Amino acid sequence: MLAQEEVKKALIVVRTYPTPAKTGVEVSCTAAITDKGEWLRLFPVPWRLLGTGQRFRKYQWVELTVTKARDPRPESYRLKQDGIKILRSLPPRGDWQKRKDVIFPLRAHCLDCLIRKRDAQGYPTLGIFKPKKIERLVISETDPNWTSAQLAILRQRHLFIKNPEAELQKIPFKFQYKFRCNHKDCPGHTLICTDWEMSQSWRKWRTDYGDKWEEKFRERYESEMINKYDTHFYVGTLHGHPHVWIIVGLFYPPYSPIDLRII
Repeated sequence: MLAQEEVKKALIVVRTYPTPAKTGVEVSCTAAITDKGEWLRLFPVPWRLLGTGQRFRKYQWVELTVTKARDPRPESYRLKQDGIKILRSLPPRGDWQKRKDVIFPLRAHCLDCLIRKRDAQGYPTLGIFKPKKIERLVISETDPNWTSAQLAILRQRHLFIKNPEAELQKIPFKFQYKFRCNHKDCPGHTLICTDWEMSQSWRKWRTDYGDKWEEKFRERYESEMINKYDTHFYVGTLHGHPHVWIIVGLFYPPYSPIDLRII
C-alpha cells in the first residue's frame, strides 16, 4: 500500500553535508520542526539538484509535500522534490529569540536522557540538548577521495535532473566533539559532527588559509563553541545503526545576560 501524501509546514533547522547515495546522485539529511512542535526528518534531500526556487536554507519556514518513509524511525518522511514551497525566513542571527521559541520546547535534558528514552520506546531519534562541557574538537584525517562506487553514483545522469556544475568535494577529515552530558552517570561521549556549515567552513578556509586552516577552524568550532557561544547539539540516529547517535547540526546563540550570571 502506497503511503499517503501529506502537506506539512515546518522550520528547517538542520542540513548535513551531502554524501553519494544509491537513492540519488547525492543526498543531504535535513531536520525540521513542524508548526505543531514535532520533529521531522527529510531524507533523502538532493539539495544541490533542487531548483533555485526550492533550495531552502536553515531557519526558513517551508511548506512540504511528504510521505511517511519506510524507515522505521517515526520522524522520517520522504520529500516530494517538486512539493517544496518556501514561505519566509526567521530574522537573522541578531534575533535569536525567534529561533529559540520554536526550538527550545523540544530541548532535551541531555544526550543520555535521549538515549534512554529512545531505547525504551523507540523514539525520539532526533533531539537537541546543551552539553554540560565540551572538552575538545577531534579532527582526524580520512580518505581524501571518493571510492569508485561513490564516483559512479555522483557521475550518473538522470533524465529529468540536471547535475550540479561542480562535482561534490570529499571532505578529507572527520570532525568529532568530545563532551560530557549534564547527567550524573554520563560516561562521556565522542560524536561525529556532519553539519553542513562546518564542512563548508573547511572548504572555504582551506582555500583562504592553506595549510594554516586548522588554526582558524579550531578558533571557530572549538574555542568559540566552548567559550563564546551557548552551544547546543542537534543529534540523530543512523538508519542502518539505530543505536548510534551523531551530531547533525550546531545551534549556537550568544549567551544571554542570565546565562552569564549562571556561568
